[in-house]
Amino acid sequence: MKKLVLMIALLVAGVTFAQEVKVNDNVTSENSWLKLGLNAGVPMGDVDDASSFSFGLELKGQHLVTPNFGIGLTTGYSNFFGKDGVDDFGVVPAAAFARYYFQPKGLFVGADFGYGFLTGVDNLDGGLYLNPQLGYHNDDWNFYAYYQNTFADNDITIQVLGVGVTYNIRF
Repeated sequence: MKKLVLMIALLVAGVTFAQEVKVNDNVTSENSWLKLGLNAGVPMGDVDDASSFSFGLELKGQHLVTPNFGIGLTTGYSNFFGKDGVDDFGVVPAAAFARYYFQPKGLFVGADFGYGFLTGVDNLDGGLYLNPQLGYHNDDWNFYAYYQNTFADNDITIQVLGVGVTYNIRF
């Protein structure tokens, strides 16, 4: 997993800085916005036996550093619906993110990286949070597939494979 993260980071950095581009240093409605969205997924790995479905809300603040490369902060809440007598629990990310947009409309790749706080779980606080994404974007919407992984305490990983959508709110 660490090799995959490093490979994505190097790819994004290499493609972004291999070309001469103008850096956007002023915040405008053309290069900065809030992203409000929903996501849904299927738990995998350690939590597959405890939860059958996850549903979440997300809030992202993004700034396009160049016309193709955006950075920002993200948070939200993903609820994991318990099964077989297990109570619901959740993950609240506090993360930074980066995205590379290949064209003004079309394919993008990105990842959220930070800390995932666990709720509704005894004896576990949270852990490293990673959420790589591959999707499609236009001026107003982002549609994507993701693989969310929270490396919690006690060697427990909370993994989800899912889809999401965000709406861009310009300010």
